[in-house]
Amino acid sequence: MSSQVVVEAPGTHRVAEHTPRAPGPGEALVAVHAVGICGSDREVYQGNRPEGYVRYPLTPGHEWSGTVRAVGAGVPAALAGRKVVGEGFRNCQVCDRCHAGETTLCTAGYEETGFTQPGAMAATLTLPARLLHVLPDAADLTAAALLEPAACIAAAALKGGARPGERVAVVGTGTLGMFAVQFLRAVSPAELLVVGTRPDREPLARQFGAGFRTRHEPLPDDFDVVVETAGSASAAHTAAALLRRGGRLVLTGIPAPGAAGLDPTDLVVRQLEVHTVFGAPPDAWAHTVRMFGAGLLDPLPLVTHELPLTGFPQAIELVGAGDPKVGKVLLRP
Repeated sequence: MSSQVVVEAPGTHRVAEHTPRAPGPGEALVAVHAVGICGSDREVYQGNRPEGYVRYPLTPGHEWSGTVRAVGAGVPAALAGRKVVGEGFRNCQVCDRCHAGETTLCTAGYEETGFTQPGAMAATLTLPARLLHVLPDAADLTAAALLEPAACIAAAALKGGARPGERVAVVGTGTLGMFAVQFLRAVSPAELLVVGTRPDREPLARQFGAGFRTRHEPLPDDFDVVVETAGSASAAHTAAALLRRGGRLVLTGIPAPGAAGLDPTDLVVRQLEVHTVFGAPPDAWAHTVRMFGAGLLDPLPLVTHELPLTGFPQAIELVGAGDPKVGKVLLRP
């Protein structure tokens, strides 16, 4: 019997029997190989995700990889049997933002796999085939399960527009921070620095090709591009302080509501260029899949735990425990 995780309401879940839904026109049925747990899934379970960005009861799971088992009418039959990952945002495709490629800003309203639509914490997932990205036949599907958070950081890297020979930095040492290092390393920067609060992450940062400093050390102030991934107001301030005049800042973390913002006087006087990222549009997904296929993106060192679906509550605890030995946690349906 196949199964799925169902979060009935905040703090309440069950592992239930799962019946695959046959793909309709334009859809594909995917056998899920692995699904990642992130802070957003913890928010769903605890009930503190912002209103309108979750719909209960729900099968979570927005970070996943799998293999196409069947396709519906209008979908190329050759897609069956291919290894894939998939975008989460269920955009309308017809509004002005969608036509501009900014699908995460779709004006039709928010719909996303694993939050308002059934997610991948199940044996199978049925979704629009247009959201799929095909992987190389030899792709490691365990590693590929991390391509969703990687795509979000790819969006940040693309917005930062780092060029070869520029000095770039990353604030934050979690999964997103380590992905940012890999994307920025690929543009051949003159210097690549990671700034964080966890000295234990230094070996991993250096493995990916970056220098490392803690926020408590004296820090330079002449970087061209800084990507913030830590999700705190203090991290945003640190990131801005690292920049030269006219530098480019990309914020990806979401601080708690009411966090003090950046000083607008500082932004104006120093002429800082500020970008933000929420989710990943198609171009960021395509960039991520290309990087992964080319061997320039290595997610596996970030995975520390793999559990069955019945381990969902343990996975949620691991993600929020603050244990330095816990990296990325995967569930295996």
